Amino acid sequence: MVDNHKVIIVLPAFNAASTLRKTVNEILHDFIDEIILTDDASNDETLLLAEQMGIDHIIKHDENQGYGANQKTCYKSALKYNADVVVMLHPDYQYRPKLIPSMVLLITKDIYDVVLGSRILSKGAIKGGMPIYKYLINRILTFIQNILLQQKLSEYHTGYRCYHKRVLERIDFESNSDDFIFDNEILAQIIHYKFRIGEISCPTNYDSHSSSIKFGSAIIYGLGVLRVSFFFFLNKIGVFRSKLFRAP
Repeated sequence: MVDNHKVIIVLPAFNAASTLRKTVNEILHDFIDEIILTDDASNDETLLLAEQMGIDHIIKHDENQGYGANQKTCYKSALKYNADVVVMLHPDYQYRPKLIPSMVLLITKDIYDVVLGSRILSKGAIKGGMPIYKYLINRILTFIQNILLQQKLSEYHTGYRCYHKRVLERIDFESNSDDFIFDNEILAQIIHYKFRIGEISCPTNYDSHSSSIKFGSAIIYGLGVLRVSFFFFLNKIGVFRSKLFRAP
């Protein structure tokens, strides 16, 4: 418990056997209550390793459902286990688990409702191994998104996020995409409902084990991001009512 808030870490896993132990070992366990790992039909030993490590709750998808679907299972499970604060951390060690206490405190002290771990604020994304094409797409999309969503975020594409439970209870995340665009849809929903968003600088660690969409998929992802952003803008000015922004 942190300030009488139950803190649950969710790990959306897919073929994370080579980095799972390193990721979990770096979590400050005195600062959290439980860990949930959802395995999206990995074909390596992710599940076996998770069981050996004694992770609190392990959930298995019998078939690969996608990154967004994996997160949906994570969040529904965290709410089921009465989480007050939910931290979504990739188990591929791309993001540093040691930042969890700082992110959680910004929520429990009622400063923000959502905290993002930004790879851009520190200016170390390229140094940390982020592919150049991915960095450029990130910067271009973020510039356009800040205009359409009327925000000043450093990036919208981080997979390191901390939520107060009221956020996940308020938005209809289950209607979102089962693919990578899920991350942008949920952020657009958060902005639509005027939740407070904070960012902290997060060192980047890209290596051969880091999950990363390929160039062709990145272009498709970018087009999906623009679609979500324009839907938000048109919904805001009353021209088009998107199902993204309906209450659950």
